[in-house]
Amino acid sequence: MKMTDSIGRSTFYRIASQPDVRPTAREIRWLKHIERHGPQSSQYLYELTRDTHRCKDTALRQMQKLRAGGFLCLPPQQRATEQADFNPYIYDLTKAAKDHLNDLGIAEPTVRPTGHWWHGYATSCVTSSIDIAAARQSVRYIPAHTILAKRNASYEIPLNRGKLIPDQLFALDYGGSFRAFALEVDRGTEPIQSKAARKSLARSVDQYAEILERGVHRNHYGLKANLLVLWVFISRIRQERFLEKLEGCSPLVRQSVLSTVVSEKEQRKYPVTDLLISPT
Repeated sequence: MKMTDSIGRSTFYRIASQPDVRPTAREIRWLKHIERHGPQSSQYLYELTRDTHRCKDTALRQMQKLRAGGFLCLPPQQRATEQADFNPYIYDLTKAAKDHLNDLGIAEPTVRPTGHWWHGYATSCVTSSIDIAAARQSVRYIPAHTILAKRNASYEIPLNRGKLIPDQLFALDYGGSFRAFALEVDRGTEPIQSKAARKSLARSVDQYAEILERGVHRNHYGLKANLLVLWVFISRIRQERFLEKLEGCSPLVRQSVLSTVVSEKEQRKYPVTDLLISPT
């Protein structure tokens, strides 16, 4: 099969194989970051190591090298966007990359976003940008699998009726003081309110209100830190409807919820948000 275009360049679908590639220390950081958060654009991977490697063109070439070596792949879903050829590549791990991390003894049972690919990618953008921004301010990002290991807890939180599964869970260590966060990414695919037993914005607000008021997260996850819930919207109108629903909640719930708007176009840039980094 031809692996390059007519003048020998790599394309989205084809790249010449380089079987002798071995990831460097910086490139292992990229692999670990994808393992922790999920698919990452080249822009985010560059930002992850920009403090020590400033040349963006070199970084992009090294990512292509990892792809040629079979460590990174390009999920096909990213092509289903307007002007896809002008967007940064989004990379994910191959089986070879996972095996390599395991061989090095540094693979972890991370909790990556599940479900619809674009929803998972948006979630990974948010947590990735928070992780990178936190590290630059000497704030430690604690991923979900570390939290779950405290009590060998399940990811889903049991409630009086049903269960709640956050889009992502993490904590921040500000040097001995901690905050835990549940993340919800709203891409406008769920109804504001529904009588059916399906996820809706109103139902999610009610479920988080129960968790916060009863302290369910403390018993389930074994958390001593306060829990904040971050909602990220791609639509200002959706955020406004959400805030209307939130008005009917107790002061404790309202004080424990943060929300912001990040368009799908902005998700391709870095950072998505620098919220949450300050301990105050």
